Amino acid sequence: MRLHVLQSDIPKPERFTYPFCYEPHPLCILAAEEVKREIERIQPSEGKMFGVLVVEVKQRDGSFVTSPGVTKEPSLCYMAAYSGLLEGRNDWPYFVPPVFDAQQHDGYFKQTEREISIMSHHSPLTSKKMSQDLQLWLFHQYRMLNARGEEKDLVDIWQDYHCSPRIRRRYPLPPGGTGDCCAPKLLQYAYQHDLKPLCMAEFWWGPPPKSEVRHHGQFYPACRGKCKPVLTWMLQGLDVDPSPDAHGFPHLAVEIVWEDETIAVLNKPSGMLSIPGRTEDYSIATWAQQRWPGSQPAHRLDMWTSGIILVAKTQEAYHHLQRQFEEHTIKKRYLAVVEGTPKAEHGIIDLPLLCDPINRPRQVVDYEHGKRAITEYRVLTPPNLLALWPHTGRTHQLRMHCAHPDGLGCPIKGDELYGRKADRLYLQAQAISFVHPITGRKMHFELPNEFDNITHY
Repeated sequence: MRLHVLQSDIPKPERFTYPFCYEPHPLCILAAEEVKREIERIQPSEGKMFGVLVVEVKQRDGSFVTSPGVTKEPSLCYMAAYSGLLEGRNDWPYFVPPVFDAQQHDGYFKQTEREISIMSHHSPLTSKKMSQDLQLWLFHQYRMLNARGEEKDLVDIWQDYHCSPRIRRRYPLPPGGTGDCCAPKLLQYAYQHDLKPLCMAEFWWGPPPKSEVRHHGQFYPACRGKCKPVLTWMLQGLDVDPSPDAHGFPHLAVEIVWEDETIAVLNKPSGMLSIPGRTEDYSIATWAQQRWPGSQPAHRLDMWTSGIILVAKTQEAYHHLQRQFEEHTIKKRYLAVVEGTPKAEHGIIDLPLLCDPINRPRQVVDYEHGKRAITEYRVLTPPNLLALWPHTGRTHQLRMHCAHPDGLGCPIKGDELYGRKADRLYLQAQAISFVHPITGRKMHFELPNEFDNITHY
């Protein structure tokens, strides 16, 4: 039984979920609670991403119900899916089937896999070529539908989405496992059975993977690397919530903490970019350019991180500050409000980080290929307020070091990537020390604690 009746008077959403940034609709939360009971019955041995899709079922006359209570026929139902395999299987009756079943023992895929395994001992080059051909064949078997009833295979979807020649050369084919995540499975099943998708959500269940930050029971957006091209195609024909990025961001006020003829010390508000983004050009860089033509930020802060950022007004000052950052002589202190309390009052976190190439901008812990990242921390008062000193400057370093189980295991409050959403990211670049690029004087700037007036962290 893949379609499950959802008994609820909760109003339906006006538009379908934008899967890459959303708040779970109450109908999805209700459906997820039922799915969790089924997962507990199975008791999987590993952590896994699960998804729910709430759909509307056509009535006998071929129409969809527009108002609750006008029919006794079940109108709202939900389906569930898991990413990849669950306990080595893809045929659990409660969940939707895969888009294409490559696990059949006597199927072409498994038979060719066995041939390749035998061939690898005798002719590695031939084995590699066979493996590449098999992967290409597999991608062609995933024929994905959209809400208009149109169909494309994964290769065409991928190449149409990545129209840039540079990206095509680097990623000519989708990553392995594309099409096997929750969202594509759920939408494919809905389209195949003439069901109307209403809302969707995905959540993690079980222990976290070693490299990533995932919290048991927490909802997450769809992955961008594998799923963004596929879902962009599959959602065509649905009325979907707009991407938050498409709205742009408010033009927030920037405080000048201190300036002279060559540098400026600014207080960047949370929610403002350091440099222009893909869809938004208002940033610290453009703000500074309007006031001091030729200026540019000497470093960056994440959009949702507030606090001190240095701007060089001349090329000489910029290159001098860049050398100081490269030599790690500039010292910065951050304040962060975290979820939970670290076990030790003071310590050093040393976890190597690597960008997840198929799910940017997320970072993963990678002891083989990652770059070394070191953070010093101290617990302040109250005990979930921390001072953080980054000894290196990796992307998302503080956020990952706080959230990862091998770090503090305490995500920064409001961290949508590695923790839970809140009104903002509770991370402030509070203090900085550096040498003035022209005068050679030692400079130190410190902002008031932005979180000092918050009574409940």
